[in-house]
Amino acid sequence: MDPQVILEQFLGYLDQGIALAKSWLLSPAAWSQFGLLIASYLLARLVNRIVAPKLTNLLTPPAESTNIFAKARRFVLQFLPLILPLLAYAFTAMGEAVVTAMFGAGPVIGFGKRVFLFLAIRAFVKDILTDPFLHLLGKFVLIPVGALYALGILDPVIVLLGEARVSIGNIGFSALALIRGVVAGSLLFWLGQWSNGQSSAFLDRQEMRPAIRQLTVKTAEFVIFGIAFLLLMNIMGIDLGTLAVLGGAIGVGLGFGLQKIASNFISGVILLIEGQATVGDYVELDGGEAGTIIKMTARATILETYDGRWIVVPNEDFITTRVVNYSDSGSANRLEVPFSVSYDTDINRVPDLIEAAVAAHPNVLTAPERPDCELRGFGDSGIDFAVEFWVEGIDDGVNKYTSDVLFVVWNTLKENGIEIPYPHRVVEIKGQMPA
Repeated sequence: MDPQVILEQFLGYLDQGIALAKSWLLSPAAWSQFGLLIASYLLARLVNRIVAPKLTNLLTPPAESTNIFAKARRFVLQFLPLILPLLAYAFTAMGEAVVTAMFGAGPVIGFGKRVFLFLAIRAFVKDILTDPFLHLLGKFVLIPVGALYALGILDPVIVLLGEARVSIGNIGFSALALIRGVVAGSLLFWLGQWSNGQSSAFLDRQEMRPAIRQLTVKTAEFVIFGIAFLLLMNIMGIDLGTLAVLGGAIGVGLGFGLQKIASNFISGVILLIEGQATVGDYVELDGGEAGTIIKMTARATILETYDGRWIVVPNEDFITTRVVNYSDSGSANRLEVPFSVSYDTDINRVPDLIEAAVAAHPNVLTAPERPDCELRGFGDSGIDFAVEFWVEGIDDGVNKYTSDVLFVVWNTLKENGIEIPYPHRVVEIKGQMPA
């Protein structure tokens, strides 16, 4: 639309507003409507002063109560700031009905009624919408719409936006359709995110394998956001049949440029179904990558090493290469600690002493096997032994199993007078000793 035409329309509305204000100020009927507005507001304040404390006491549950009724009461309790403006709106509406019956019209009191509704909207955004996104949407969308409605110019503005055209290439939209799509899309995808969080929390409480739980959560997420997308297309008036071309383009892309993405996505689904590796497992890949799985996405699996680094591994690597899973739902692992004793030692005493001492460690398991001390060989400086033991977990990070057992071996040998050898070297000097 021509900007000059828009300016002329705005000036016309401004002249109408000035003329309306003059008629209100000079009309006895307008003054009586102002009196009804003030009376409605004072009556609303009086009723609110009586009703609000009683409702607060009625709706406030005990602090320790967490049942569904307590949650419902707390939810309703947050709407109490709306009582005053809504009471004023209701009493003003009654006064408007009386004025309309007496004078045939009540523009002043009708304006006041819309103002009270605007105050209710403002209180709703300020005091009730605590979610950051919803608060932002209410501040920049809901409050301006309420203000336009209070001024009585919402319908003309809607018509004006419907006539204004926005072109993107060969595609044209009205400004109203574009705004409606942005607002509706924001709400739908926020609702989808909230629903996804609720469904994830619900599934986390169910008794199922972690891999199946992850797959169910991802499936629910795709379904929720797919429905949100289809609803948005319907709201914006876009024919879903036109998406067939886009679907064909995506299919061609998957066939050529997106092969790896498709492969990783399918590999991720297989991983979740089979459950061979899941969140919390400590794994090591053929390429040397090792760490605890902290997240499994549609494209990749994220490992966290014990030094705090994150490794992003494509899901395909878990299918096409060899993977060592040290955790596998909490299975035990066997560790080994080598040590040596002097050649002067009665080696027949060593196995019983070491096995008993290591078995007393609180983290050493008795199943599938008890600690086993074995003679491994006769070294250059001493007789070589090794003690094998089973523990629950990986010997790294917060777990120091090998270090603890080495301390146990050292203390046991010292307490029993068994010497731990150190290397001896014989140096032979040929010829005369230097002076």
